[in-house]
Amino acid sequence: MTTGQRGRPRSFDRARALDQATLTFWEHGYEATSVAGLTRAMGIGAPSLYAAFGDKKALFDEVVGAYGQTYGVFIRRAFAEESGARATIGRILREAATEFTLTGRPRGCLVLSAAVNCTSREVEEALREVRDGNLAEFERLIAADVATGALPAGTDPRALARFSVAVFQGMSQQARDGAPEEELAAVAELAMRGWPEQRD
Repeated sequence: MTTGQRGRPRSFDRARALDQATLTFWEHGYEATSVAGLTRAMGIGAPSLYAAFGDKKALFDEVVGAYGQTYGVFIRRAFAEESGARATIGRILREAATEFTLTGRPRGCLVLSAAVNCTSREVEEALREVRDGNLAEFERLIAADVATGALPAGTDPRALARFSVAVFQGMSQQARDGAPEEELAAVAELAMRGWPEQRD
């Protein structure tokens, strides 16, 4: 290859660096993660980080998006593949028991754990927007099932959605505290038994 054909050499694997940043934010949270800690985990210098990703906030925004496409994709997959609120939300809770406790990566959910002790209003609002989006989607599915009779007419879609999200969030924290997969799976099953049943 001639000199004129050479492109600028890639100094690092951007996708791998982003993944390392994801794991770092996931483990330590947004506030406790420093630029120095990120560069160590990503294997790059600060100038490369800023050039490739922008500042810490911009990197974190990209991390949250990447998390939803990778480690957190089981949620989107359930929405896409299941029919009805009970099947969709039940699958999310059951799979969360596994996903939150896998070895080789931080426990729980990044969107929840990264918000702990966060003093950045912008970051907190962005994370709340993600959480509120899931709540709204749960409520939409439940309301649709009430409308079709799959759930009893007296079911409160907002309350049942809040209940389901609270279980999901509690499972994340329990996983961070060391709860094993089988115990979290039992929590998921109990939560789904608490759903109202349509009676003939």
